[in-house]
Amino acid sequence: METVPGVSGGTVALVVGIYRQLIESASHVVSAGRTLITGPDRRAGFLHHIRQADWKIIIPVMIGMLITVFTVAGPMSTAVETYPVLTRAAFFGMVLASIAVPLRMALQDRDGPIRMRHILAGVVAAAVVFWLVSLPPTEVEPAWYIILPAAAIAVSALLLPGLSGSFLLLTFGLYEPTLQAASEFDLGYLGIFALGLAIGLIAIVKGLKWLLDHHHRLTMVVLTGVMVGALRTLWPWQDEGRGLQGPGDDLGLVLLLGVAGFAVVFVLVLLDYRLSQRQSR
Repeated sequence: METVPGVSGGTVALVVGIYRQLIESASHVVSAGRTLITGPDRRAGFLHHIRQADWKIIIPVMIGMLITVFTVAGPMSTAVETYPVLTRAAFFGMVLASIAVPLRMALQDRDGPIRMRHILAGVVAAAVVFWLVSLPPTEVEPAWYIILPAAAIAVSALLLPGLSGSFLLLTFGLYEPTLQAASEFDLGYLGIFALGLAIGLIAIVKGLKWLLDHHHRLTMVVLTGVMVGALRTLWPWQDEGRGLQGPGDDLGLVLLLGVAGFAVVFVLVLLDYRLSQRQSR
């Protein structure tokens, strides 16, 4: 899903119920690498963290991401460019339905009722993300010193539901060059990009794990706000500078696709909820 501007891999992880496990497993992998380099007890510490990671989740996710990048990147880029209004409509509905997932987690948290500070944090998160996704796209020459930090920042969106790495790459002017590099197997570009991804991933994983462990409700509310604010980028009718426009003549088809996208995710969310209820019993 990271090849779609405005749709986050974190959203998918939340919807299918593996978000917490994915963050914890990624944290163990980061700790394994750090222990192997800095010690102490490099070998024992490395093996300990590697064994703690849930590879039944990590391996399928990594394989799925690689397959998606090298098979869906081209067609998805074509769809976004050729049918931008219809593509955004479908994903607007999907992300809108996905908001129920972190909101439900926040409401079900056992740490008392939602307080005003939680609500304010969610509103601030929504406002900041709304502003971020309102920035007009740029065009830059893809030099290594631009690719590296851009990839490090964009990978954070992989783990933040609602805010997609593809959209941030669009803002940095690197969306099309990155898709082109993936389709043409440009190993030089992809190597620099992968290094940036690794740096960014290490920086954000530990922070997210700490927040989930110590401020779970606040984190879920903030993620809800992030998803609400990010909906702005999926508004179907926009100009090239990301300015919002009113509905066009294709309103009927746009509504149909939006409702269809909403229904698909809503069914998945409902199934996940019922499954979690059965397991809790």
